Amino acid sequence: MCPQLGRARKLYTQNPSAMPPAAARELLRRVAHGHSQEEMFSMSIATPTVSIETPRAWIGCLHCYNSGRLVGHWFDAVDCDEVTLADVHKGASIDFSECEEMWVMDHEYIPVRGEMSPHEAAEWGRALAGVDEHLQPALRAWVASGDYVAEGAGDLPSIPDFVERYAGEYESFDEYAHQLADEIGLLSEVPDEVSRYFHWASWIKDLAFDYTTVDAPSGGVYVVRSL
Repeated sequence: MCPQLGRARKLYTQNPSAMPPAAARELLRRVAHGHSQEEMFSMSIATPTVSIETPRAWIGCLHCYNSGRLVGHWFDAVDCDEVTLADVHKGASIDFSECEEMWVMDHEYIPVRGEMSPHEAAEWGRALAGVDEHLQPALRAWVASGDYVAEGAGDLPSIPDFVERYAGEYESFDEYAHQLADEIGLLSEVPDEVSRYFHWASWIKDLAFDYTTVDAPSGGVYVVRSL
């Protein structure tokens, strides 16, 4: 292993949260291909303290990136459109007078893949902040499923539609179905000697066509009405 590659790996191993995974892989790739300038390691190794699952974005300088230097920081997504070049280069000890563009090279707890502009990251951050914090995992899962209602012609989720359609988190869709049956009195007027023959499996199977069910981290499911 070449010394530069070994050093890059050591830097990332010691401070894995200092850079986004995608950026770290690119850094190692560039070092392996001969980009050994010390400037490649010019970046902050400090990670801000954030609450669990706070949508964040790693904003980097495109000019520095194209020059073989990985310079940037993590920011809360809601603040990304207020980030300046000075914020991105903070602690890097680099003259950024020729720098112009910033780009989100990685993100977490934003339910879409790929890079984006700081403005887009801020839009996602504000959209996700449109529901209570305990509902954000369900909202992200709904978006990630692809079977969600977008706001207008864009990709951002419609918060009013989510609030109206979200049924809750359950151990299984069967649990939700039985609870719904009790709430609407599905068999309340049916004699016991008849209701005992009710085919629950068929009814629940048909009911599921009207819902989006997404796995939850707890092992259960998020249930969202589709209609």
